[in-house]
Amino acid sequence: QVQLAEFGGGLVQAGGSVRLACAAQLRGAYAMGWFRQAPGKDREFVAAIDFDGRRTAYTDSVKGRFTISRDNAAKNTVYLQMNNLNPEETAVYYCAARSYSQLPPSGPMTEVLFSYWGRGTQVTVSS
Repeated sequence: QVQLAEFGGGLVQAGGSVRLACAAQLRGAYAMGWFRQAPGKDREFVAAIDFDGRRTAYTDSVKGRFTISRDNAAKNTVYLQMNNLNPEETAVYYCAARSYSQLPPSGPMTEVLFSYWGRGTQVTVSS
C-alpha cells in the first residue's frame, strides 16, 4: 500500500519562500507530483518528476520560481521549493504518486495520471 505524507506548509508573506516535502512509503519506482487546490477552485497541477529525476514538468505559472526534486535514498522523499510566492497561490498542496516510473511523454498533467494521494498541507501566502 502506498502512503504519502506532506510536510512544510504554513504561513508566508508575499514574495517569500516555502519548501514542501512529501515522504512516500512505497515499493517500486513511481513518478511523483504536486497539485494544489485553492478555495473554491478545482485542484490543479503544479509540478512533477519522474523516478530517476531526469525529467520534470511544471505548470506555466510556476516556471522559474518553483523547483521539484527528489531523494530516492531518503525514503522516496519529494520536495517542492516555492519561491516568490503570491497570495493567489494560497492553497492546499497535495503530493501524488503515479503508478509508473516515468511521466507521460506528452499532454497535460492531470489528476487521473496519479493513483495515490496525500492528505495535503496548507500554504497561506499573506499580502
